[in-house]
Amino acid sequence: MLAAVAAFSLMDAGLKALSVHYPPLQVAALRGASSLPWVLAWALWTAGPAALRMGRWPLHLLRGGLGVLMIASFVYGLRRLPMSTAYALFFIAPLLITALSVPILRERVGPRRWTAIALGLLGVLVVLRPSAAGMFTAAGLAVLVAATCYALSAITVRVLARTDSTQAITVWLLALMALGAGALAWPDWVALRGEHVALVAAIGVAGALGQYAITEAFRQGEASLIAPLEYTALAWGTLLDLLLWGVLPDAATWAGAAIIVASGLYLLRRERVHAEAEHP
Repeated sequence: MLAAVAAFSLMDAGLKALSVHYPPLQVAALRGASSLPWVLAWALWTAGPAALRMGRWPLHLLRGGLGVLMIASFVYGLRRLPMSTAYALFFIAPLLITALSVPILRERVGPRRWTAIALGLLGVLVVLRPSAAGMFTAAGLAVLVAATCYALSAITVRVLARTDSTQAITVWLLALMALGAGALAWPDWVALRGEHVALVAAIGVAGALGQYAITEAFRQGEASLIAPLEYTALAWGTLLDLLLWGVLPDAATWAGAAIIVASGLYLLRRERVHAEAEHP
């Protein structure tokens, strides 16, 4: 999960740079198409064509639709918000994953873990205060839509992993994302500039590495355990904002980040203690 967050943060910086020149749906299509060849080559090399079989194609189609909406919404928000602000809003996703893991995956979340999650949400609210800039704007709402789609998609991975391979889960998401977003973006398609070809290629590599890492994370780990590691994206967002756009978070963002990281670390500690108690 840590590797996935790092890769996706670098990819997001590239998406933010592209969003100035291309519509959100086209950027989403470029994201899927640029990563697909790398992921497909890896899938065929490691497991062969048979591993790409769809065991539950309706869930794959659902993930594809969620992926299109997630990336397009997030790109729309990234164009208008600093990465650190967008990530602060997106931190709702791990909380949603943990909440959804109870009714859908039948995972148990104890009162101390719920408390840590609530504190993490408080940290997100601190990041958005006192002005709450971005929360009720179109860009802020778009990021919240993306966070919801991400949470639902992450839960479907846990279900799909019971019948489908990691290769199938990853390849079909990117393929459906590229096709779906490409079809929707086609009427307003903007010709790709030559100076952006290398950037699209870099996005493809980072996205492929991140997609594989996050698929494996949710396939092998308990959703409510690994979700808090998403919080490390704030550090990446802050660093990239500073290096690429000369923007630094304000005091409220730093205070909220401290609460979020503390709650995430406590949640991890509680999960480790719980696991050791079950398997001494």
